[in-house]
Amino acid sequence: MSRLPLKDGLDKTILINKFRKEGNYMLTEKENYLKILNGEIPEWIPQYNYGVLSKKVDSPINMAVRPGFLNEHRKPDGGTDIWGVRWVPTYETGNMMLPAPGEFILTDIRKWRDVIKAPDISNIDWEAMAKKDLELLNIDRSKTAIHFGTHFGYFQTVMSFMGFNEGLCAMYEEPEEVKELMNYLADFYLTIAEKLIDLYKPDIVSLTDDTASELQPFFSREMYVDMLLPLYDKHAKFGRDRGLPITMHNCGRCEDVMEDLFNIGVRGWDPAQTINDLVGIKKKFNNKLVIMGGWDGRGRLLAPDVTDEEIYESARKSINTYGPGGGYVFAGQFTGPVDDPVTIRKNAVLLDAVYELGHSFY
Repeated sequence: MSRLPLKDGLDKTILINKFRKEGNYMLTEKENYLKILNGEIPEWIPQYNYGVLSKKVDSPINMAVRPGFLNEHRKPDGGTDIWGVRWVPTYETGNMMLPAPGEFILTDIRKWRDVIKAPDISNIDWEAMAKKDLELLNIDRSKTAIHFGTHFGYFQTVMSFMGFNEGLCAMYEEPEEVKELMNYLADFYLTIAEKLIDLYKPDIVSLTDDTASELQPFFSREMYVDMLLPLYDKHAKFGRDRGLPITMHNCGRCEDVMEDLFNIGVRGWDPAQTINDLVGIKKKFNNKLVIMGGWDGRGRLLAPDVTDEEIYESARKSINTYGPGGGYVFAGQFTGPVDDPVTIRKNAVLLDAVYELGHSFY
């Protein structure tokens, strides 16, 4: 990919690298990132790592560590998780995985006790597992922050058992049974978190649950507060007790619950999609709730022939909108087959643009 020149013919990458070689950047990617999560103005706007990075970045700002035995099904050709759900990769989304269609393991929420069985963890060597999990990350911890989470969310886990149709009906028709199941899952995952968090010594505690579609949340805020927030709060307590920043991953239009999450200690929200009123969120929370996203990759940007200049301008728009005053981390990328040359080109342009614009913003 050719570099994107400035209007006066200069190249921002050359200037940025020269600036850094002269020792003007004193922070690592990790230090700069933590500065943002702690409500301070960073040296530059970084790019949150979803697995693809600009080649100009020498280390990712973050990596996620999760207990190895919980993720053994995450193989290139998929696998079955500890609860019995079979996961399959999807080529079109860059091998992201989803429950095998039509193979849901729970058809009647009232019978969950007969179907959902937590595995025996009494004989696990936690120290050995934590050591192996950290070694697999293969990172320099002075440069890359570690997020710690145990699973992808209580709502999503129940949906993986039942599918969205049956799962959402169960939440409305048998809410007490759903809460019993979620609490059963929580007892299991909280035990694991207690065993591992001080062995991993993470920099950030991360929560995950995708509870919203592009248009609306899947259920009411009242149900969210009743069923899910108390469980998130128990996980967030690990971070609060240790003085660690807490982040939440929640796709879709879910801005209605941001204050609830803020009140349990959440200080960063990814991927903070533009279908939410992010300008209003930034105004409300200032830089105390970090917007980790803010990029709209829809419309013209989806076209195979979108130009480098159009992609560059989309990054500039995001950074100029959400960057002032701090509290912003760019997060976004094009999704497609990992060997698709169009997707590869577009991501290279986007991430290099973020690097150039972000490093010269403050």
